[in-house]
Amino acid sequence: MESCSCLPHSSDDLPIKQRDPVRAVLALTGRMKLAVISGAALLAVLSSGEARAEFTVCNQTLDVVNLAVGQKIDNADQTDGWWTIGANQCVNVIREELTNRYIYIYATDVFGHAILTGSTEMCIERRRFSIRGIDECWQRGHIAAQFLEVDTLEQVRWTFFLTGSRP
Repeated sequence: MESCSCLPHSSDDLPIKQRDPVRAVLALTGRMKLAVISGAALLAVLSSGEARAEFTVCNQTLDVVNLAVGQKIDNADQTDGWWTIGANQCVNVIREELTNRYIYIYATDVFGHAILTGSTEMCIERRRFSIRGIDECWQRGHIAAQFLEVDTLEQVRWTFFLTGSRP
């Protein structure tokens, strides 16, 4: 007869079918309750009053782009930049419900060359910026750029898809 210098197993080390069946059901039920509670907690966190994006730009190109945005804030035109958007990525640009029908966007490649332009002249800077007013960009020490006007059709949420060709 062989001797065994084994340590005794706890019932948790045994497969469920080898444990006491009542304990197994209680353990499984407890785990299911924990999973339901965890799922409910996760849902509550995700649906809580976190700021939701109301204007999102999705880059469907194969290149990284830098984005500037213009809009009317407190009855004055304002431009802000830069958001860097990776290939096949989306960025939440305006986090509150849209109150302006028109949002203006301007995009460049990583070398600073315009890849999305329009016909509305607004001001930008080479580095991160927030500029009030769109008139006389050069005279005020800014750079003039041609922004594309996006008509949100007065919706409170809008997603713009940046593709390889003009939308």
